[in-house]
Amino acid sequence: MRAFVYHGPGIGHWDSVPDPVIEQPTDALVRVDAASVCVGDLYMLRGEDSEVRPGAVLGHEAVGEIMEVGPEVHSVVPGDEVIVSSISACGYCLSCREGIYGQCKQGGGWLLGHEIDGTQADFVRVPFADHSTHKLPYGLDMNTAVLFSEVLPAAFELGVRNGKVRPGVVVAVVGAGPVGLAAVSIAEMFGPSRVISVDLLPHRLEMGTELGADAAELPGRLIAELSEGPGADVVIEAAGTPDSFTLCTRAVRSGGRIANVGMHNSAVTLHLEQLWRKNITISTGQVDASSTPWLLDTLTSKQMQRLSRIITRELEFDQTEEAYEILATAAEAGELRTALRRPG
Repeated sequence: MRAFVYHGPGIGHWDSVPDPVIEQPTDALVRVDAASVCVGDLYMLRGEDSEVRPGAVLGHEAVGEIMEVGPEVHSVVPGDEVIVSSISACGYCLSCREGIYGQCKQGGGWLLGHEIDGTQADFVRVPFADHSTHKLPYGLDMNTAVLFSEVLPAAFELGVRNGKVRPGVVVAVVGAGPVGLAAVSIAEMFGPSRVISVDLLPHRLEMGTELGADAAELPGRLIAELSEGPGADVVIEAAGTPDSFTLCTRAVRSGGRIANVGMHNSAVTLHLEQLWRKNITISTGQVDASSTPWLLDTLTSKQMQRLSRIITRELEFDQTEEAYEILATAAEAGELRTALRRPG
């Protein structure tokens, strides 16, 4: 088969590799029909994770068709179209029973494109298929469906749920990338009095308004108003930079919550000399993707249509290298997320 293979820091190519096979009785083999490239993949390509070795197939988000299942797979059968979760979960250990799939104690967690070959390929082996694949709802476009692999569960679990968004609260989302925009849209479902989208780029702020933000502004006056006034009840950090985290600490009210979603690859200063009196709660975490079934059942067709705008580019599989190049300059180029599709 063909796949996007990591050959060392900054080097990846669309190459021929052996087809995957069933290795465990809980595995499924999936023909990949749509995939995506996210910031985590970009970190892998840059060599920022020592667990990824040359020769690895990258990617952890996909939609496709079940081709073969192991003897202990019962929820899907060959021919089913499925969403492949970014996180693999045994479903039975204590962590999985509590919905914390990312901390699976029986060999699950972030495996695809990280510890085993990933989804940017013609075919992928999916471990623990009963809890790591979800049947594709009828009529759901594949480009939108791939957002359920990671983007939407991350926005809900790490941002909206950890932030305890509820009726009447003021929510500020710092960072209007794919996950931040998804958090804006999902937060609206819980009845907040106001949702504010904050970003450095005007075109992303415009998208924040389209996805449901009541206000979308550059950091500056708006953050100053929040920090000098009562502040936001919930601040969702979705940019993953030291400056964005500092903005969150300024915008949150006393007794409020900061829900960190962004992936930080550099140190962040926690100004406890300023924060110790504010009685704030800071949550962090890796996406579990245990909420995917709930999101599939709960999001309306109108919401899904709106969220589909997060996909701003579609390329074919053999253009995966180009997708990484687009992601590296996505903010400045006005891009959000690229979908990779099987030719034809």
